[in-house]
Amino acid sequence: MRRLLAKPKTLILLCVLGPLIAVAPFAWLTVSTSERRSTVEDARTRPVALVLGAGLRDDDSPTTLLARRLDIAAELYRKESVDAVLVSGDNSVDGYNETDAMRDYLIDAGVPEAKIAGDYAGFSTWESCVRARKVFGVDAATVITQNFHLARAVRLCQAAGIDAEGVGDSSLRFRTVATVYGYVREVPAAFKAVYDTVVRPDPQFLGPQDPGVDDALAARR
Repeated sequence: MRRLLAKPKTLILLCVLGPLIAVAPFAWLTVSTSERRSTVEDARTRPVALVLGAGLRDDDSPTTLLARRLDIAAELYRKESVDAVLVSGDNSVDGYNETDAMRDYLIDAGVPEAKIAGDYAGFSTWESCVRARKVFGVDAATVITQNFHLARAVRLCQAAGIDAEGVGDSSLRFRTVATVYGYVREVPAAFKAVYDTVVRPDPQFLGPQDPGVDDALAARR
């Protein structure tokens, strides 16, 4: 009799705790970075803007989401809220060069080429953050991505040793389906983010230090 009574109680407990456990990492990321996320207008000055990749179109131009990230970086540069831009993208296969496409877009938007550094092995948010710190020597940066991704990006860059702030793009009006999907995807992605902040694995490619960011900071406006 006790077993029969215990089973419904267990099911009820699981129904209550299950959703709480599922969203706990996402909630932690959101709360822990709340004071580190802002708008373009309120962004505090940082030496470097770190723009995370978000895919290319069939014609090798940035997707809408990526273009909007790059627009924010260009605006922060014009406002002198950042002095250089590090674009971190995927160049793992022939014929797909996210980093150079990001660089070209920024140049067209008015950012001098000398002020742009490129990371060609930014295969994930964590790897982009770690490489920015260990390979490019970035110790303070404004991370730029969509709002649905921003809390995770800021927290991972902090875990990588960067004094990170974040500026996000509110993409809901422009890419509604992709934005909703992005928020949904962040729930499971938050579990890996917690793992990365605790274990802090090395990226797939680390390599020697790259002076690209230092050169960009030293270049004249």
